[in-house]
Amino acid sequence: MRLSVKRIAAAALASMLAFAPVSGSAESLSDALVSAYRNSGLLAQQRALLRVRDEDVAVAVAATRPVLNYALSSTWNLTDNALGVSTSLTNSLSLSSSLTLYDFGRSQMRIDLARENVMMARDALVGVEQSVLLRAVKAFLDVRSAHETAMLQANNVRVITEQLRAARDRFEVGEITQTEVSLAEAALGGAKSAEAAARGQLMIAREEYKAAIGHYPDGLQVPPAAPMAAKSLDGAKAMARSRHPDVLSARRSVTVAEMSTELARRSMLPTMSADASLSRSFTDPTTPPTGAFSTNARVGVTLSGPIYQGGKLSALYRQAKAQTEAARAALHIAAQGVEQQVANAWAQLAVAQASLRATDQQIRANRVALRGAREEQALGTRTTLDVLNYEQDLLDAQAARIRAQADQYLAVYTVLSAMGMLTADHLRLGIASYDPEAYYRAVKDAPVFEVSPEGKRLDAVIEALGRK
Repeated sequence: MRLSVKRIAAAALASMLAFAPVSGSAESLSDALVSAYRNSGLLAQQRALLRVRDEDVAVAVAATRPVLNYALSSTWNLTDNALGVSTSLTNSLSLSSSLTLYDFGRSQMRIDLARENVMMARDALVGVEQSVLLRAVKAFLDVRSAHETAMLQANNVRVITEQLRAARDRFEVGEITQTEVSLAEAALGGAKSAEAAARGQLMIAREEYKAAIGHYPDGLQVPPAAPMAAKSLDGAKAMARSRHPDVLSARRSVTVAEMSTELARRSMLPTMSADASLSRSFTDPTTPPTGAFSTNARVGVTLSGPIYQGGKLSALYRQAKAQTEAARAALHIAAQGVEQQVANAWAQLAVAQASLRATDQQIRANRVALRGAREEQALGTRTTLDVLNYEQDLLDAQAARIRAQADQYLAVYTVLSAMGMLTADHLRLGIASYDPEAYYRAVKDAPVFEVSPEGKRLDAVIEALGRK
């Protein structure tokens, strides 16, 4: 049983060592971010939703063009009267067309409205991209921190094991009491428990890494110096107000609401449209006289508009105005929220930096104190419990430094995210980022598949997106 436990512990320790940072094939933070960018299902979903908005522009453009329809019909008739029974078969073909001539700019406003919604969807895509990359940064740092903590706890187990062996030897020769041996045994049990917890946290961090980045970690490099984009908190806030996707989207939302209000007002105005139709039919009776062709053509212009709809149009107009006011308030809230995010991230960065400096000092002092305690223990002026306490203080300080270092890196990238600059382009990841203009350019003029050159170009774009 003891041998089995030892084998399990050795396997677990070897598993942890497999994730130690190594040179050469180790994955860098940039590699992890590239993988997260390429493998994110959230980004794929948001890109598809953006293409949905692109098609709204095509739908709005199509509404300004002529509509042409056809109809084919074949009718069999039976007549039974005083003259007898007669039957006939009528075949007809008709073509009809309609076109809106003038609607007080409503059609163009619908096109502009659809374009604004496309811009909002692009801002939302940037927001999702930032969330994906920030999650990847956190997953990368969590795995490194969990690995370092697990190795620290494993080393602590080895140190206390040696101390327990030395305590038992000293007990055998009568230098110390059984109490100090028991204290060392208790400390070893606590260290093993902490090591098991650290291994479990490493497993959890690895699963989050796979979910965020797309694969399990296999050696992680030390992250490089994190980029900074602002020298002061005020500068960071100003950048956030001008670049953060939430603020940009809220501004677009105000524009959309204002345009919707004007569209609701113009819906009370008339519409002028033209329509034309051409039909030709042939009736083939089974009894004389012989069959005959007939042709009918019609062209007309119609002016139509609402007179009374029970107050519906006025209610829709007032509703749109209220929505505009709500959108302006939402813009104010979004700007406040982004500024708060920047301030919070900035404060977290300052705290992490101060904590890192403090833990460095604490570690140096604890090492000196532990060295002195061991020397005093050898002289008989310190007990085993004293030494164990000093070792625990050093261990706590080393663990705090690991957390502070990870917090510092994460805070920097959180500041970038709060400023709206945590994107693949700004980080210069060296990959071809998604081009939202490609699909939009292909569909904005409402091409027809396989019929026009624009339609063929659209087919090529769709095929390329499918490959990606």
